[in-house]
Amino acid sequence: MSAADGFDLDYDLRVFDNPQVLHETIARRNAETRLSRVVAGYCWEWDKEGRSDPEAYDITIGDYERSWNLDTSDPWAIAEGSIDEVGCIHTCQGLEFDYVGVIIGEDLKYRDGEIIVDHEARASTDRSLFGIKKLFREQPDEAAAKAEELIKNTYRTLMSRGMKGCYIYCCDDQLQEYLRTRVANVSTGSL
Repeated sequence: MSAADGFDLDYDLRVFDNPQVLHETIARRNAETRLSRVVAGYCWEWDKEGRSDPEAYDITIGDYERSWNLDTSDPWAIAEGSIDEVGCIHTCQGLEFDYVGVIIGEDLKYRDGEIIVDHEARASTDRSLFGIKKLFREQPDEAAAKAEELIKNTYRTLMSRGMKGCYIYCCDDQLQEYLRTRVANVSTGSL
């Protein structure tokens, strides 16, 4: 008997092979509930000149192109057109959606049986790791611990925004495959 026997979890957890398909699926969910959005780790620059331009694409993954959340007077999650944009940790923290699509950038990877972080894959416009390069030169162990905590917490926060479901796309192929096996194990009850 497992600890989960008798506990029916009705949660839609999926791993997608394509960010465009993930975004289209979230848009369909949003049409049903009006409370679904796509978010991503802070691995793409947020160009200051394009922050109010929906035609300025900050995030490009193959053929998938989107803007970071645009600067408007409304909070991103409820702003007109925000379903077409991608939110970040700063615009969705503390909010809950019915469904969330999470794009995991190159700052989180899977190598040799471990999930690892790559702080150098974060965008320079992400101020949360400000000073990390200097800290790596002066106190590398402390810097590595800080980067790992911040990056993993970013994705933990993003992935916990969906109350009914979380859809995931990983830029790192090895992490994508690892998460696919973990999600398969959840659905078969053998986690």
